[in-house]
Amino acid sequence: MEHAFWHTRWKEGRIGFHQTDINAWLCRYWPRLRLPAGARVLVPLCGKSRDMLWLREQGHEVVGVELSDLACRDFFEEQGVRVTPVAVPEGHTRTRDGITLWSADLFALGREHWGEVAAVYDRAALIALPPAMRKAYAAHLREQLPAGVEMLLVTLELTGSEGPPFSVPEAEVRRLFEPAFTLVRLDQAEVESGRREVVYRLTRQ
Repeated sequence: MEHAFWHTRWKEGRIGFHQTDINAWLCRYWPRLRLPAGARVLVPLCGKSRDMLWLREQGHEVVGVELSDLACRDFFEEQGVRVTPVAVPEGHTRTRDGITLWSADLFALGREHWGEVAAVYDRAALIALPPAMRKAYAAHLREQLPAGVEMLLVTLELTGSEGPPFSVPEAEVRRLFEPAFTLVRLDQAEVESGRREVVYRLTRQ
C-alpha cells in the first residue's frame, strides 16, 4: 500500500476510520498495564486520534507517528492550538503539552526517534496494513521495542471486506507476534453484523 493512498484519503477527508470518541477498550483495559507515572506511550499510525489526549490525561508522555502531515496539523488545531512543525530528515515533528507527533514513515523511525517507550497503543495501525506490511510492522516492533514493553492492541475480525480496515484474526496476531511477545486475548464485541472488535494485551519478552 503506497504512501499516496493515505495522503489522498486525508486530503479528500475520507477518514471514516477516525473516531471522535475515546475508545472504550482503551478506557477499560489500559489500567491493567499498570504503567508508572510519566511513562512514554507510542501510538503508531495515530492519525488525529483523541485517544492521545486521554493517554496524556492519565499522566503519560505520548509519541504519535503518522504518515499524513495534515492529520498531525489537524490534531493540534482541533484542540485550538497551532503548533509550528519542525523539519527533520524523516519528515516533521510537532510537540506541545506532553504530546509529540512525528509526520513520517513509521518504518523509517526507531527507538532513537521515539525514545524509551514503556507501552504501545495500537487501535488503527495493524488493521490498516495489508498482509505483507503487517509482517513488516510486527517485525519492526520486535526489533525496536525492548523487553518489558506492554502493548494494547485492538483488531477487527470482518466478513466480506477487502480493507482497509483489514480483518486480522487471532491466529494471525499470534503468528505475527509470538513468541517475542506474550499475548492475552482480553475481550471482544460485535460492533455490527459481521464486524467484531477484539482487544489483546501483549508483553515484549
